[in-house]
Amino acid sequence: MVQQSSQRNTPHDKGYLAENILHFARTLRKAGISLPPTRVLEAIEAIQFSGLTRRDDIYDTFRCLFITSRDQQEIFDQCFHIFWRNPEFLERAMSLLLPTTFLENAPQDEKDKALKRVSQAFAPEQKNQPPKEKEDEELEVEFDARLTSSDEKVLRHKDFEQMSAEEQQKALELIKRLQLPAELITTRRFSPSVQKQRIDTRKTMQASMKRGADIIELKYKAKKVQRAPLVILCDISGSMSEYSRMLLHFIHSLSSARDRIHSFTFGTELHNITRQMKYKDVDEALAAVGQQIDDWSGGTRISSAIHDFNQHWSRRVLGQRANVLLITDGLERDGAYDLALEMDRLHKSCRKLIWLNPLLRYDAFQAKARGIKLMLPHVDEFRSAHNINSLEGLIESLQNTRRPAQ
Repeated sequence: MVQQSSQRNTPHDKGYLAENILHFARTLRKAGISLPPTRVLEAIEAIQFSGLTRRDDIYDTFRCLFITSRDQQEIFDQCFHIFWRNPEFLERAMSLLLPTTFLENAPQDEKDKALKRVSQAFAPEQKNQPPKEKEDEELEVEFDARLTSSDEKVLRHKDFEQMSAEEQQKALELIKRLQLPAELITTRRFSPSVQKQRIDTRKTMQASMKRGADIIELKYKAKKVQRAPLVILCDISGSMSEYSRMLLHFIHSLSSARDRIHSFTFGTELHNITRQMKYKDVDEALAAVGQQIDDWSGGTRISSAIHDFNQHWSRRVLGQRANVLLITDGLERDGAYDLALEMDRLHKSCRKLIWLNPLLRYDAFQAKARGIKLMLPHVDEFRSAHNINSLEGLIESLQNTRRPAQ
């Protein structure tokens, strides 16, 4: 049990204080907030300077050190108020004493979804269970073995939105295993080659001048082969908040495995996060992205974002027949520009345009939204992106993308 501050524990008792901060950090980790050990040590040192006289100072100190993105705000608030005994959250805290089976159904409201993860973090572990008979123990072991063998298969088909914090961590491990195929394309440029296909006149004349033109040694060249570029446009608006975190981990996994990948995010504005996605540590990369982006979980302006990309980035990153992944639900909020026109221009500028839409997880999905109707005619593939299985299908699609050089 966590040692809470009381009359016998004065605010200057550093032993209990450090222990409480350590337990609080562990609770945040269980709720899905990644915290390196150095942040916990910094919090212990910082709280000695800020003091314990005001609750707001303690809250602001922990908030500055433990939160790296806006989607963690609600989880942090509820963990803080429950852990440090806020009377307003006493009624909700009592629900944590219930078994975790009562929390399987995901609530609809965003705060309730965060509360579910917080509840799982505070839920007591089942220890000191009474011993069972030998027959019951053998039956339980046999049942657990079958569950373990199919756990990964079930997780691959489970929706990201319905995953608990523990399941999300397991899903992230599966995402790290996904490898993007190294699709090779033949370009118009040439490079030296040992194969006698085409004579390189310039190299041949340069070599002959060095030998005094007595002996002419033929040099050859061939068309250069390189990886096809990949451009990713990811929606981080409020309607995509349950999927954007997992998909950003997927983008980081792809960016770490190979080069020539350009990543962008958009909500109300377009942001280039290619440099941040090159960080080796995924937590460091997402923290850098969170510092750059100021429209996380906000509105959606798809037409404005694609217009900005076409005007300022298209010629820079789509010049070598790149493939484009557009990750969004297509729920346009503000049609400042002609969405159909911008999509048509994007489609003509790239080699292949693939739209990933989490809404396709519904069997009865119909393209009734105005934004979806305008975007669909200008994509080559329309796929879902709501679980691990859908991401694996995307990789297979990219692996089979092979067109002859133009």
